[in-house]
Amino acid sequence: MDLELSEMNFNDLDYGALSKVSIGSMALSTLISSVLTFLVCFVVLKLILRLVTRLLNSVSKLDGTLKGFILSAIKIFLWILTAIIVAGALGIPTTSLVALISIAGLALSLSVQNILANLFSGLTLLISKPFRAGDYVEAAGKAGTVKTIGLFYTQLNTLDNVAVNIPNSDVTGATIKNYSREPLRRVDRIISASYESSTEDVKAAVLDAVSKDSRILNDPAPFIRLSEFKDSCIEYTVRVWCNGTDYWDVFFNLNENIRSSFAEKGVEMTYNHLNVHMS
Repeated sequence: MDLELSEMNFNDLDYGALSKVSIGSMALSTLISSVLTFLVCFVVLKLILRLVTRLLNSVSKLDGTLKGFILSAIKIFLWILTAIIVAGALGIPTTSLVALISIAGLALSLSVQNILANLFSGLTLLISKPFRAGDYVEAAGKAGTVKTIGLFYTQLNTLDNVAVNIPNSDVTGATIKNYSREPLRRVDRIISASYESSTEDVKAAVLDAVSKDSRILNDPAPFIRLSEFKDSCIEYTVRVWCNGTDYWDVFFNLNENIRSSFAEKGVEMTYNHLNVHMS
């Protein structure tokens, strides 16, 4: 008996014999082949994801949110591809499966059209980087400091500390003004004075007001010129430069300093009025 068993070898259990064994309606050989196919696909999937992760981490300028989205998208694609390959190994018609996935994807994209628009707009913002977190911007009719740039919404904090969430599609579809991108900003003011005050006196009073604020830069030099003759006054254009972070302080201080300098120099600040001469 022992001799008979020793003479048996695994060559007698050929693939043809194994294919006759079945589990339900599926041959055991097909099931084993599908499992092996899945294991190979799983290993390849993990290797590709590891390679992509290293590649994304090597790009320092790429936003972390964008890295996560790219990695998730590739992972979903690889799992779908793995499912199609394993289904083919199991004998399931992959053509019908691919068509079904395509139809489902189309139906899903139509139902979440606005969400997808915000998603791709968010990717556009993360790639093009018209602003970063901490920048003071004006976009889609709102102005504030950027707190976060998400895949669907951009959050701003307004000057009165109100959090505003703007859909990314609205941001990319509108003009974006970034007030923090450049280190310097120009403060523009229009000053009116009476016709009785000479141009030299007005300009001297404005220069005196400018000199009272050390945050106003000398280079570029302040600009003060007569710009318009109005019915009741003469208008002067005043332009000064400062650091971007000092803009609002310089803006309001300049207004106050001009008023006090006009009073000290005897320059009359006028307003719209009508003079009636009777003879």
